[in-house]
Amino acid sequence: MDAHGRGQTDGADPADQWVLNPQTGDYELRLDGSAPTPAFPRQRSAPPTGTGTAPRAPAPGRRGHRPAPDPEGGPGPQDGRDAGRRKGKQPRRSGRRKALLWTGGVMGLVLVGGSAFAYYWYDRLYGNIGTVDIGDVGSDTALADGPANIIVIGNDVRTGKGNEAYGDRDNVTGHADTTLLFHVAEDRSNATVVSIPRDLMTRIPDCDTRQSDGSTKTIPGSEGTTRFNESYGVEGRDPGCTMRTVEQLTGLDVDHFMMFDFNAVKTLSTAVGGVEVCLEKPLKDLDGGTKLDLPAGPSTIQGEQALSFLRNRHGLKNESDLDRIGMQQKFVASMLRRLKEDTLGSPSKMLDVADAATKSLTVDKGIGSPTKLLTLAKELGKIDLKNITLMMLPVIDNPDEPRPVTVVPDPVKAPQVFSMLQDDVSFTEVKKQQKKAKDKQEALLKGPRAEASAVRVDVLNGGGPQGAAQDTVGWLQNNEGVSRSSNQGNAPAKVARTQLVYAPDQADQARKLADLMGLPAASLKPGTEDAGATEPMTLTLGPDFKGAGVPVATPKKVDVPQSRADEKMCKG
Repeated sequence: MDAHGRGQTDGADPADQWVLNPQTGDYELRLDGSAPTPAFPRQRSAPPTGTGTAPRAPAPGRRGHRPAPDPEGGPGPQDGRDAGRRKGKQPRRSGRRKALLWTGGVMGLVLVGGSAFAYYWYDRLYGNIGTVDIGDVGSDTALADGPANIIVIGNDVRTGKGNEAYGDRDNVTGHADTTLLFHVAEDRSNATVVSIPRDLMTRIPDCDTRQSDGSTKTIPGSEGTTRFNESYGVEGRDPGCTMRTVEQLTGLDVDHFMMFDFNAVKTLSTAVGGVEVCLEKPLKDLDGGTKLDLPAGPSTIQGEQALSFLRNRHGLKNESDLDRIGMQQKFVASMLRRLKEDTLGSPSKMLDVADAATKSLTVDKGIGSPTKLLTLAKELGKIDLKNITLMMLPVIDNPDEPRPVTVVPDPVKAPQVFSMLQDDVSFTEVKKQQKKAKDKQEALLKGPRAEASAVRVDVLNGGGPQGAAQDTVGWLQNNEGVSRSSNQGNAPAKVARTQLVYAPDQADQARKLADLMGLPAASLKPGTEDAGATEPMTLTLGPDFKGAGVPVATPKKVDVPQSRADEKMCKG
């Protein structure tokens, strides 16, 4: 892992390099007194294609992973400060790459940012930002076209004044505590925030990590399933490993990560002047680790008290992490409202909030500069709080444990949530987004169909019911006339949803099979190179597959507890 260099090498004041362009109304960076450089970077290269006889292309609405590092140095003129400072120096805040389960501060900062703040941002915040080189995972663009997915990682390490009281004092590296998946719709009209429990049992894939000497080390994945929190900090896993784990779990491409420490909630809640919370009954934990003493009704908390509130389990229904996630989501929503309603209009408050957030912030290089973060902020600032949905990933108790301690994804509801996110269906604007998804599917399926007898397909089971591959092949051959279908048994790894991979010259076969099986657009994975005349397509059945002859489609809604960012904790 390498961090940004801090400060300037040429003695120039960053504030003197930003000027207002009267034509655009935006601040732009002048490095040499000549023409201004664009304030926002363009994408540096196209996404890579897959390998093999039928290269894998991104599914509709999905993008490829980050390209390999630019051999010419990567950053453009606007990021000139980054050049030459990415290697050979360990992050000054290695102990600060910690948790913010309660990540309202940065999300609020991202949501309410604007170009008028660019002057302050670059001058004050550049030296605060720490970056991690995560290789080719993620996106090289701050916010590319299409849907975007950002994970906000909470690291549970206990360094920092007063933080040793919150748990394992011997934990010197930290793990991925409750993590937020922040899905931003393609049209930027809405967003969905999904909390992933740290004790979720899931499979962690192999991941490549960049070492301090520039080499790459592959960290083996888990044998079977293990706790989600081991996706970071165990065996040298970096945030890129957490990104890959979320991708495998959800079937989404994750573009960026943000990671925070325990200190962030203290400084952020103080910077905004406190966050309102509301309790149905008094909360007293004077003998416990949090030392909380809050009355029933509304209270405004900040600093150490805010962190204690977010770490508290005392008085909750089962005194569990799952109960705590609900309180954390309400805290996040309350902080977002405070930022929108009170902080946005005050440049001095915005500067304090931004300074507090970035001091505890570590990100990937795709957003590792104030310019790139500003690009992200301008886009996400368009989202109305009423269109931000917060929820926890639907889970059930782990059935493999006599006395359940961990959880697993709900076998019915979790795939439905993932399906809606994959198809970019909003939880707040379902009808509008459903029509867009339907139109997208119709466009993808427009064209000639092959005869059923001409369809060649290998069928694998990647998470469907037991025997699903054989049942499907039998149904295709006996009921639908797809005689050139074959059962290939279990897939090498489970998939998040059913997918059909095919070459461009197999599109007519893919359309026919999609018609027969009721496959939605997000299930179709067109490649970029033609296949041989006798080469089959590959159909991998996922957990959304219910049985032969049952259509696979995106649900209109999912019955899971949800809240909106504009909802107040105290009613009335």
